[in-house]
Amino acid sequence: MSVLAAIRREKKKIKKQLGKLHNQLSGLEAAAKALGDSTSKEIKGVKKRVLSAAGRAAIAKAAKKRWAQVRKQTKKIAG
Repeated sequence: MSVLAAIRREKKKIKKQLGKLHNQLSGLEAAAKALGDSTSKEIKGVKKRVLSAAGRAAIAKAAKKRWAQVRKQTKKIAG
């Protein structure tokens, strides 16, 4: 009998929690509606950023310069 009573108490507790969550959800929906319901709009895809050929060339040149310095340092240490 005590198991059945414990199950009933848990059922009652869960129903009470469900009621609280339902009230919170209603409040959030009302707030979203008051704000113009902007929360329901889909997020647009991020626009792909494009790098110009000149920009790519400048990055490549700088990378080559950095690697040349690294190779120079390793030759100095090894040599």
